[in-house]
This record gives sequence, C-alpha cells and structure tokens, in this order.
Amino acid sequence: MLKKPNKKKGFLIDLEKLNTLNAEGCPACGKKFTLGETAVVACGAWDGGSKVIHENEAVYDPETDEFVGRRCYEARRGRI
Repeated sequence: MLKKPNKKKGFLIDLEKLNTLNAEGCPACGKKFTLGETAVVACGAWDGGSKVIHENEAVYDPETDEFVGRRCYEARRGRI
C-alpha cells in the first residue's frame, strides 16, 4: 500500500530560513527562495547529503519514505 507524504516534512520559508538558505539558493533548480514558499528536505545528486529544496522540485518516494530531488528520482527510475 502506498503511503502519502508526511506533511510534517514540508515547511514554509520564513524570514530566518530565507536569510539562511538564500546564500546558496536551491540546489535542485538554482533559484532563490521567497517568503511563504513550501520547501522540503530532500536527498539528491548534490554534495553534502540532504538539503532544503523547493517542494515542486521534489518527489515523494514511498519506498524510502522521504523526498528526493526530481532529477535524481528520475535517474533512479531509469528515465534519464
């Protein structure tokens, strides 16, 4: 049975997170975050393990019960 993504894993970008995260930007798409956007912690094809990315750049993987960067997820599934 497929699990639904845990909404507790996603969060809204507040001013403190915005100031912290925008130094690097989103590792998945390279864009900066904005106030009120939804973000998730996801693993992907970048260095340093799991990072915060835009929710629309992530895919929930029910097998691992975590979010994965879209490009990395597609590569795992053999679509790239």
